Amino acid sequence: MASPGFRFIFVSLSWLTLLLISTDASVLVTKRAPNGPLAVRQARTVQKTGLPGSWQYQGCITEGVNRKVWKYQIINQNTNSATACLSQCQKFGYQAAGLEYGSECYCGDDVERAAAGSTAAPESDCNVACSGNTQYLCGGGNRLSWYLWTGTPLYVWNYASGAGAGQYQMLIGGVVVPLLTTPGVNGKYTFVEKYGTGPPNSTGAYELDVSQVNNPSLAWRTMHVKTDVFCSASITLPDKAGRQINIGGWSGTSTFGVRLYWPDGSPGVPGTNDWQENVNELSLQKGRWYPSAMILTNGSILVVGGETGSNGPPQPSLEILPPPPGAGVYTAEWLQRTDPFNLYPFLAILPSGGIFVAYYNEARILDERTFDTIRTIPAIPGNVNNPAAGRTYPLEGTSMLLPQYAPFTGPLGVLICGGSTPGPALVVDNCVSTTPESAAPQWTIERMPSQRVMSCMTALPDGTFVILNGAKRGVAGFGLAKDPNLNAVLYDPSKPVNQRMTVMANTTIARMYHSEAILMQDGRVLVSGSDPQDPDFPQEYRVEVFVPPYLLSGRPRPSFTIANKAWAYGASIPITVNLPGGGPARVSLMGAESSTHGNSMGQRTLFPAVSCAGNTCTITAPPNVRVAPHGWYQLFLLDGPTPSVSTWIRLGGDPAALGNWPNFPDFKKPGV
Repeated sequence: MASPGFRFIFVSLSWLTLLLISTDASVLVTKRAPNGPLAVRQARTVQKTGLPGSWQYQGCITEGVNRKVWKYQIINQNTNSATACLSQCQKFGYQAAGLEYGSECYCGDDVERAAAGSTAAPESDCNVACSGNTQYLCGGGNRLSWYLWTGTPLYVWNYASGAGAGQYQMLIGGVVVPLLTTPGVNGKYTFVEKYGTGPPNSTGAYELDVSQVNNPSLAWRTMHVKTDVFCSASITLPDKAGRQINIGGWSGTSTFGVRLYWPDGSPGVPGTNDWQENVNELSLQKGRWYPSAMILTNGSILVVGGETGSNGPPQPSLEILPPPPGAGVYTAEWLQRTDPFNLYPFLAILPSGGIFVAYYNEARILDERTFDTIRTIPAIPGNVNNPAAGRTYPLEGTSMLLPQYAPFTGPLGVLICGGSTPGPALVVDNCVSTTPESAAPQWTIERMPSQRVMSCMTALPDGTFVILNGAKRGVAGFGLAKDPNLNAVLYDPSKPVNQRMTVMANTTIARMYHSEAILMQDGRVLVSGSDPQDPDFPQEYRVEVFVPPYLLSGRPRPSFTIANKAWAYGASIPITVNLPGGGPARVSLMGAESSTHGNSMGQRTLFPAVSCAGNTCTITAPPNVRVAPHGWYQLFLLDGPTPSVSTWIRLGGDPAALGNWPNFPDFKKPGV
């Protein structure tokens, strides 16, 4: 054979070994000096055995025509190998991989290879040693060592059609481009908007009566806020009126704002109450833009994080409303350190005690009284090629608490979907889930059918979740995202991991920054908003509904009557049911939610125990405040997959006496 050329010579004085590295990286030449014979052995090949999982080598291929074959690039100057690369791709659900230039790993799907115009190349073109294992070759210049996963698929996406795909329907033309939406215990839906979003004469707040959608002048009731609610937080209080509280805002006194609304009227009957606010009497201790809020186990209100105002420094603290005597503000190092990627953090009370909080790409459990960290959860996985991808604004994914089932002895599951990365803004295409209370919690990664940032997720009464809205490129903010994601995805946690997602119907309306989605009492999803301040995507006034498949099956709805709508923990609650499908009866409790920026504050899904004798059933209320925090819940009866129209119930009372707060004459209070 022809003698190889040589790059360099290395002489080991201790072993008197002459090492000559061939310019053909697949040949290693050694000679023992001075008298040893020349030895030439084939040392470098593409790794074909000892691969992780069910990967198989397919051959050497070219890069794409004017593009990379796979967009997810991982550069490891010292650690790249087939084993490392394929393991990482497998972990994130990718079934095709390539190695290039010795130090580069790529993950994706095989359909992308053909779409990029990649073709077979001579094996000799893939001739660069792997940076992490020089025994093997990892592609070449503009050449990929190509591998495929050939075992059981790493994911299965279902594709629904017809009624099974659900349906988007136009509900009503709007008068407001909402920042935030909340279902009211009066059967109506409140919309609040930031200053400057709609027409100059906008009052910043409206209420929608869906029973009047055929008469827009009656469907929309004009309401008023006094300060700018831009990027504020909202929740429904556990007081007996189900008042809504809105907290924080954009700048100046708005950031200290505390606004209260007592829902009144009923479907078809106009209300008269309005938002009440007086920052000189009632305000936060710290101004907050982009905060989150939740109800604590003692019934008071926890407010977390934010910034001091429009693009201002962080507000790395927590505070309580109403402020307890002598209580100040609780500083949080983790909020300071992760600013500005931790805004609108995801919050939840845990059944075993403690407060779960997820922010940026971190999560932890806080003590309910001191707010000290009692456990740090492993880092939230990001993109396959970037662990710095985040899940809260401005990288903005969306989160839900997974369903809890009687007897409520298992740990609470947390689901987070989508997000983006700082810098290059490569949008996340996975959901992750964990059980924070487990002895050693870990994150499970599930690929989504498409990338999503600025998305929303809504819990449905049958225990499934619909993911919708958002974009496939960019980050949250004004003019910072492109390529709207028009597709809805149904997530069913009762199915095996990586088989839970079903591709559903498409909308024709781009729902970008400042879009929302909330559960309606009839089981539909109210879809609204979009204010990206981008000439490609106008402000969106139209209000849609997403109709889940359970309302398109043709099955008649179940119905029920209930007298007791104020429940104690563990109580037995009688209801009378009508199950046209024959049952068996199931019931779900859906926590009152407020939707903004992918965060559904107050969301919770519970399936309490129910037993029936004929058409008389008894529901056993959830056992305690940590399983089901104090507050208002929509009660649904399910007959098979089909839900009834819900009735609002209140669970656990008002232990913090919020019904008597605030004690000022210009605030209307329902009492305790």
